[in-house]
Amino acid sequence: MDEDEAQKQRLKAAVHYTVGRLCQDIAADCEKQITKQTIAAIAETAFRQCDIFAKDLEAFARHAKRHTVTVDDVKLTARRTTALYNYIQQKSEELALNNQELKEKRKKNAAKRKSKDIEAEGENELEDRTK
Repeated sequence: MDEDEAQKQRLKAAVHYTVGRLCQDIAADCEKQITKQTIAAIAETAFRQCDIFAKDLEAFARHAKRHTVTVDDVKLTARRTTALYNYIQQKSEELALNNQELKEKRKKNAAKRKSKDIEAEGENELEDRTK
């Protein structure tokens, strides 16, 4: 088994484990039982869908002659699933807003530092003149 196949198997196991935990939580909330076969089927479906998404994302980026997947690629991948698209759109807007707020804070902090530096220079010049 080569390294890629081993990594794929680890990912598959992680997806299966996570799906199993989610199913246990949901089953407990609904007071129902979910069979191991059902969990395995859900995990396999989720894994295959992620594989399809990954290939689509690579194709969209390559089509745009980029080496990096962007938010727009993710939105394009999710376009057929309305709920997923809406969720991704909402998260994208939240991230953009947070990034904008961070940029504004950085600008303010840079302006404060600059004014302090100018103030310090003025004080130093004043001290030099009085000597």
